[in-house]
Amino acid sequence: MSNKTPTIGAYLDDEERELIEAIEGGMFDEGKSLLTPERKIELQKMAHATMNDEREKITLRISRRDLMRIKSKAMQEGMPYQTLINSILHKAVS
Repeated sequence: MSNKTPTIGAYLDDEERELIEAIEGGMFDEGKSLLTPERKIELQKMAHATMNDEREKITLRISRRDLMRIKSKAMQEGMPYQTLINSILHKAVS
């Protein structure tokens, strides 16, 4: 058995590092957002297109780490994490 100590943040990409720095730096405490108006409109259009389809409830098992990263990303984008997941899936199959 290995006695290696996990390194927190070892596999973060640039965008994730930027989000962590913003959170730790108090950016969200000041009411600022990393979401540009253009990106917000783009995400709203994707969400709207996805929401207009007939919906079916599913169960999906994903790792806790992936879910944590998705929730973090959704918070950064200013949307619910389930909407982000739906948007990612829609984009992948379109």
